Amino acid sequence: MERTTAGWGSGLVGVIIFSGSLPATRVAVADFTPTFLTSARAAIAALLAALLLTAFRQARPGRGDLLPLAVVAAGVVVGFPLLTGLALQHVTAAHSIVFIGLLPLATALFAVLRGGERPKPAFWLFSILGAATVAGFALSNGGAASLEGDLLMIAAIVLCGLGYAEGARLSRRLGGWQVISWALLLAFSPMAATALVTMPPDWSGIGVPAWIGLAYVSVFSMLVGFVFWYRGLAIGGIAGVGQLQLLQPFFGLTLAALFLGETIAWTMLASTVVVVLCVAGAKRFA
Repeated sequence: MERTTAGWGSGLVGVIIFSGSLPATRVAVADFTPTFLTSARAAIAALLAALLLTAFRQARPGRGDLLPLAVVAAGVVVGFPLLTGLALQHVTAAHSIVFIGLLPLATALFAVLRGGERPKPAFWLFSILGAATVAGFALSNGGAASLEGDLLMIAAIVLCGLGYAEGARLSRRLGGWQVISWALLLAFSPMAATALVTMPPDWSGIGVPAWIGLAYVSVFSMLVGFVFWYRGLAIGGIAGVGQLQLLQPFFGLTLAALFLGETIAWTMLASTVVVVLCVAGAKRFA
């Protein structure tokens, strides 16, 4: 019980950190190209990860871990950041909430396929209800629709769900922060090269908000958040803890209200209550 509670607590911290990712990405792609943003954030996070691995003298992963680490890198280091960055050039951050609501389902499906987990039937009921609640809330709040943006977001969710499940499976042996650190290092060379090739020709046109967005997604979204998230998935269960992602849109909107002065509608509060109940139900039957 203590181990499960610790896993859910760690996962919750990760979700709170990830909640600022899409708004920060939306701000950053106003001045940076999605390709540069994706590669730069990965390269910066990889340098920080290298310092951590060196400071704590971590042993290198075995050959058998390289392919799973490559899957993690493809899913959460490259795939999700790049595809969401491209999508957010066509849709609003609010519209993207619809797809974030599908991420827990994608994670749970890959937990079954890759992690060997077998949630009870009631788990899927609460999971689908939670996803439908988030999607309904997002659609009721509008947001520009775009077929290209929607397809990019769907692809991003699939890759992210795979990366989450594969990373959590590895974390049971290697440790949560070690997995994301090695995945970042694995992707460092191509990401650093891409960043150099796609860097802005004129840095004077980059605004302060874009720099803040880049800093946030590099340090928190790409590294710190995964320290808590993979630990939570590994010790609390991938499918179950993954349902905490249903809360991410609401945390994101709360942050927007606190820092940007946006209004919190009653529908948000009502939807949050339903989602919290769904997460509790999913936890009970995971």
